[in-house]
Amino acid sequence: MSEIALVDRIICAAAQVWKDDGEVLATGIGIVPRLAASLCMRSINPDLMMTDSEAWIVQQPVPIGPRGSYQVQRESHMGFARIFDNVWGGKRHAMVGPTQVDRFGQGNISMVGSDYARPKSMMLGVRGFPGNSINHANSFFVPNHSPKVFVAGEVDMVASVGYNPARLAEGWSLDEVADIRFIFTNLCVIDFGGPDHQSRLVSLHPGVTAAQVQEATGFPLHIPAQVPTTADPTPAQLALLAELDPHSLRASVLGG
Repeated sequence: MSEIALVDRIICAAAQVWKDDGEVLATGIGIVPRLAASLCMRSINPDLMMTDSEAWIVQQPVPIGPRGSYQVQRESHMGFARIFDNVWGGKRHAMVGPTQVDRFGQGNISMVGSDYARPKSMMLGVRGFPGNSINHANSFFVPNHSPKVFVAGEVDMVASVGYNPARLAEGWSLDEVADIRFIFTNLCVIDFGGPDHQSRLVSLHPGVTAAQVQEATGFPLHIPAQVPTTADPTPAQLALLAELDPHSLRASVLGG
């Protein structure tokens, strides 16, 4: 096989997160998460539900970018009421892109800086992060793994819940509050399967060492004695990616 693009490796690895979910709504926010969900629906878990990003459940995931002559294969209406039924019922698994993540898996998309009145950067607000994070499974995609994203201490604004006992409401357990599956970055794959939900290194992309990942992370990672290399995509997966992204928009995600 010719040299595999890193973004393709990440997408194909990320597609595995929905493989055992059964019939849930798969939501991918951004090019890589959306392609990962689409690839999973096409090749791994055909029971996944996906929308056309408007108001319909689709029979097949819609390719990204200009559609040309492609006709969306609509199956049933999926308005906001039905979306929220899935969210609040836990029948959704989203992959999102937080601006900051801390050792607890808490995410931030709202603002950067310690002063809420005068933030260094103002972003989206918390949007749907609070309700989504307590109601259904979530995974993350981070295109640039660095201490600016994987911060020491807490994120500047806790927009989504994580495995932080200090913020646990009375009568709740950490497992009842948060379900954070995986984080995919340009360096590695991480989960929260270490001791006491510590973030754990799951796999390394080719050419990356565990020491490099730890140096780029603002908090200690649980690093097993043996960390595998992130799997190569198969020819069949790469062929499907070409169908799902006919304009190769994914090529720009990691900067070239």
